[in-house]
Amino acid sequence: MSNNYYGDGPTEPIEPGQPPQQPPPNPGQQGKLVLGGSSQPSRQQRRGPYQYPPQQQPGQPQGPYPQQHPGFPGQQAHAQQQPGGFGQQNPPQQQYGGRGQQVPPVMPPPGNAARPQSYPEQGQKIGNPASARRPKRPLRRRPGCLAGCLIVLILLCVVGSFAVTTTQRVLAFGSAISTQAPLTTQTNYMNTSDRVNILIMGYGGGNHDGAYLTDSLVIMSLIPSSHHTTLISVPRDLWVQIPPNSGNYQKINAAYEIGSNNNANRVAGGSLAVQKVSAVTGLDVKYWVTIDFTGFRELINSIGGVDVYVPDSFNACYPKNDDANIDASWIKVQFNKGLQHMDGETAIRYARAREPLEVCGMGTSENQAELTDFGRSARQQIIMKAVLSKVKQVSTWPSLFNAMTALQHTIYSNMSLADLSQFALKMDLDHAHRVGLSNQNVLVDATAPDGGYILQPANGNWQAVADYVKQQLYN
Repeated sequence: MSNNYYGDGPTEPIEPGQPPQQPPPNPGQQGKLVLGGSSQPSRQQRRGPYQYPPQQQPGQPQGPYPQQHPGFPGQQAHAQQQPGGFGQQNPPQQQYGGRGQQVPPVMPPPGNAARPQSYPEQGQKIGNPASARRPKRPLRRRPGCLAGCLIVLILLCVVGSFAVTTTQRVLAFGSAISTQAPLTTQTNYMNTSDRVNILIMGYGGGNHDGAYLTDSLVIMSLIPSSHHTTLISVPRDLWVQIPPNSGNYQKINAAYEIGSNNNANRVAGGSLAVQKVSAVTGLDVKYWVTIDFTGFRELINSIGGVDVYVPDSFNACYPKNDDANIDASWIKVQFNKGLQHMDGETAIRYARAREPLEVCGMGTSENQAELTDFGRSARQQIIMKAVLSKVKQVSTWPSLFNAMTALQHTIYSNMSLADLSQFALKMDLDHAHRVGLSNQNVLVDATAPDGGYILQPANGNWQAVADYVKQQLYN
């Protein structure tokens, strides 16, 4: 490896006209530095450890490359025999160095030519002179470093413990609300373009008669890949055979109660309900979620209430107590158009109110349309949207531990916690398409054998109901 560099002038200049002296050639060591000898060499004959090219004389042509230093240790230099740039022989080199003389400073080489990192003094071995002359400074340990590390370690332990505790609680919650293990999936975690349908069933709960009649039946239909969401309300008064092909007709809201034997077997109740809803709508409904309205009230309170926009004003009679055996009296509820903040009790009343004021002798209701089964289904969808929107807000997250406690006694599903979470994240309720089966499209009013109010398909054509739902899914 050669090192090219320029000198900036000799220590003792050569007088004009005097040619530079060269040492006598040695056949065996031509071009090598020879130390010692029987005779004392002259000042011009003594060589230092390096040689430098002469200064450029006026009128002398400039070579294209700097000349190689023949005396650089480890370099096989034959300065007098090697050709110079472009076939020119190297010009005579001036000699520098000697005992007591200073090595002149070296200019950096042009271009990409290599340069030595340091230059040794007379007799000094070439290595890493900077490290030899400049001892390494010992590392000083700052007094705050150890304390800072301990604080970070403590914080990591606290966060790790909190994460472990949180994870354990979430997994326990997932196991309590579902028939599936929390982290399992039946939908490939919603990574599909196939439609996923979930039946949401809401019942009053408690110990009174009809506590497990699902007065709220809503199908949430989602295409995960596009977030396209459709909400289909199934009226509770629809007259169907329960169990199928049994010849025994009931309102469809009794399917869960009959199948579960008054909530004793929730899986059997959910399975029977989705079977009947699938037959009516023509949709492949595999999954279901039950909601106890009593627990739903606690859920809304645990997240600090919800903001609900009431689209139409109305008033109605409402039971003073869910259990008529405790208190069978009525109260009047009034909801005015506009944005309202509702606690759990107010939200439940808004979602379930259906009796006109005439029933309890408190006057005449101002908006009878809101008291129909169809109006009530629309209000229930509004409440569900408000709750989901509130849960997604970052400010609500610190309250989710309390919400999980309330939900654990509120919902139950045959979907895993992982799938339910993915479904909630992917569905778009802000732009959801709402479909309602009613006497305004494919159903007609009818009377049951016991004189009660029921709904049946127009002309007894159940296929028309399924066709209508399929058409509305993409509108």
